[in-house]
Amino acid sequence: MIYQEEDYLQLAGVQHFVFCRRQWALIHLEQQWAENYRTADGSLMHAKAHDREFSESRGDLLIKRGVSIFSARLGLSGQCDVIEFQRGVVGIPLPGKEGIWQPFPVEYKRGRPKESNADVLQLCAQAMCLEDMLCCDIPEGALYYGETRRREPVYFTEELRSQVHQLTAQMHELYHKGHTPKVKPTKSCNACSLKELCLPKLIKKRSVSSYLQTAMEDLP
Repeated sequence: MIYQEEDYLQLAGVQHFVFCRRQWALIHLEQQWAENYRTADGSLMHAKAHDREFSESRGDLLIKRGVSIFSARLGLSGQCDVIEFQRGVVGIPLPGKEGIWQPFPVEYKRGRPKESNADVLQLCAQAMCLEDMLCCDIPEGALYYGETRRREPVYFTEELRSQVHQLTAQMHELYHKGHTPKVKPTKSCNACSLKELCLPKLIKKRSVSSYLQTAMEDLP
């Protein structure tokens, strides 16, 4: 399926969707958001990584930041924190550069590696967007975690790519329906920046928008 540009969803939503579909819907459908320490710290890290004016060349390595990407096949658009282009025997030509360059996406995350594969799937979605744009194969990338200050290599297997296709199709389906999933409290709720908006222990069936509207009407 090929999506029109007006139907593109945010690529960053892949991570939200894997972490919690209700969280994804609150952010991307109901436009709800709340900052906590984790999100604020992560925003600062990404602000540095998304410096579009930054371009660095080190011999056979070229580094670009904050690169806008999209895929009509996935119906996603967003940004890559960092793309490293390594000159070699495979890859793509770059304007003003000699030789062939292999793209290598790097996503910056605060904290440490997660138990879930949310970050891995988001990075894989980035690579798939880049492949569609650049008409090349991107077999691997990396996740950089601020707490451990180290990279974790990610290999974009067929299994990961298949999961990305399934997830994005489900995201588009929910978005089209305008449906916010009901609360399913888990241990992850305590770390969620939307905990006070979601109210997982109180709201089982109503949308956050409905709850907030009722609360406002009850004010004197």
